[in-house]
Parts: sequence; C-alpha cells; structure tokens
Amino acid sequence: MNEWFGNHIYITYLLIFIFMSYVYNKVFRTRKLPVLKTAVVYLLMAIGSIMLLGFQLVGLPIVLCLTVAISLMFLVRVRYFIEKRSGSSSPE
Repeated sequence: MNEWFGNHIYITYLLIFIFMSYVYNKVFRTRKLPVLKTAVVYLLMAIGSIMLLGFQLVGLPIVLCLTVAISLMFLVRVRYFIEKRSGSSSPE
C-alpha cells in the first residue's frame, strides 16, 4: 500500500490534509475563529501535511495512523450515542 501512496503523491497529500483537518475540527477546535485566523491555521496544516507527506514517502505509515485515529474517534462517538440512547450515564 505504501507503494501505491508513493506513486500517487497528490492523492496521498490530499488524504493527509483531509484527515488532519477532520482531527483538528473534531478534537482541537473549541470555538469558531475569525476568517483570517482560520486561514492561517489551515495554511499551517497544509505546510504540516507536506512534512507528513515526506514521512509517508520515506516509509512511515502516516495515512494509516491518521485512519486509525479517525476510526477511534468514530468509535467513541458511537459509544456516546449508544450510551445516550440507553439512558445510562456511566456503566458500573
């Protein structure tokens, strides 16, 4: 799979940027920022995505790690949803 990511650099960069944006929006964004500050944050994420793309091309599984992180975030959301529907606040 790393070979495919190495052959499709633009798709890999786009995946890394999208995954990083999702993680930022779901975990780190506490309030809505002004437009210019938001643009600066996304510009810095784009630069960081280039760095992570370099790590991916060297052989580190960056896309896989981001996929696992998003999967775990989804799993936590499903757990909270199930707990909210069942009416229990915490299992004992």
